[in-house]
Amino acid sequence: MSDLSRHSRHEHLDEIKHIVAIGGGHGLGRVLSALSFMKERLTGIVTTTDNGGSTGRIRQEQGGIAWGDLRNCLNQIIIEPSTASALFEYRFTGEGELSGHNLGNLMLKALEDMHIRPIEAINLIRELLKVKSHIIPMSEEPVHLAASLGSGSSIVGEVSIDNLTELPQSLFLVPMVKAAQEAIQALEQAEVILLGPGSFMTSIMPPLLLPELATALRNSKAKVIFIDNLGVEIGAASQLSLADRIQKINEIVGAPVINGAITPYREQQSAVDLSAISPIKILAKRLNADDISYRHDRTLLAQAIDELVGELDYEKKTRTLKCGHFLLIFSRKLSHS
Repeated sequence: MSDLSRHSRHEHLDEIKHIVAIGGGHGLGRVLSALSFMKERLTGIVTTTDNGGSTGRIRQEQGGIAWGDLRNCLNQIIIEPSTASALFEYRFTGEGELSGHNLGNLMLKALEDMHIRPIEAINLIRELLKVKSHIIPMSEEPVHLAASLGSGSSIVGEVSIDNLTELPQSLFLVPMVKAAQEAIQALEQAEVILLGPGSFMTSIMPPLLLPELATALRNSKAKVIFIDNLGVEIGAASQLSLADRIQKINEIVGAPVINGAITPYREQQSAVDLSAISPIKILAKRLNADDISYRHDRTLLAQAIDELVGELDYEKKTRTLKCGHFLLIFSRKLSHS
């Protein structure tokens, strides 16, 4: 009975062998949490350019990669809460050097200092927390996000970029590092790739700035879906419409890779905005959680992803049938000529 119920909720996702979600912060964690029922069939490729909060302090004092978003994703995807998961998410209070630090960040940093490969460190924590899905950093090397400004100057760091009031001319990584090999392989194997939600410039864009990941995405035959934020983003990115963001992703990747987009239903939805990306399948749904309106409801988000995957599958099959029908008529005409 439970299997039938599960299948009825995720008719199309149940058939997917490998789905990949790309992003960072709370947005990616929410997606991974919504799709946690997919277990080993789900992979998250996580942005590692954060330089704020506990992560920023650790990076400034100790160096290394940004662990904060990786830790957040691990914590959000936990299916069975335990003492280990509570310990991993524990944040120190009070005053002093430990104040504000997250114990999970410190644990991951300690493993890094023990010269354990970052992906192996994550896998050790996955085993501790009984997390089945795969969590992969976009790169295993320390890297920061930077931006070129209209004035001709540049700034480095996610925090500074988030505080911009005007859109930068371009984004780039400092230094340019290699993508994690497992991230490349995950994209090559994916049947569905999800981008967002989250901070557009500092969570979604950084992995796409890695040439290997952009190439893998460009060459992928997977259905690529962009998940929109529930509200208008704070900062310079608020100036970007849904069409603008999709266009920028396509420009960075070097091809029109986005097949569909999930956006919250709004009574005042701009027809102009959607018409600008008309070749892309748009699914507008109520997606917000009842308790926290600016966060995606996990069940509603999973249902929306499942529905859009089904619609994209149907469109692909329809195009294939039409193409086959055309070729059949064309071959018949040739045989009679």
